[in-house]
Amino acid sequence: MKLVGILLIVAGFAGIIYGGFTYTSHKKAVDMGPIQIEKTEHNTVPIPPILGVVAIVAGGALVYFGAREGR
Repeated sequence: MKLVGILLIVAGFAGIIYGGFTYTSHKKAVDMGPIQIEKTEHNTVPIPPILGVVAIVAGGALVYFGAREGR
């Protein structure tokens, strides 16, 4: 429980700091035998800051209740 909570806290802070992530996709634009042309697209997936806050709070709750459970 504590490990999952710590990972959620770290992911929440990363989501707030970076605000999202980007990835690159390659698509074939032209395929005429030996001639091939690829198109590269850069896509961005935004992460709302409230989602990062929710992850931090949920991770804190898991760490807190995981520590109390061990007693």
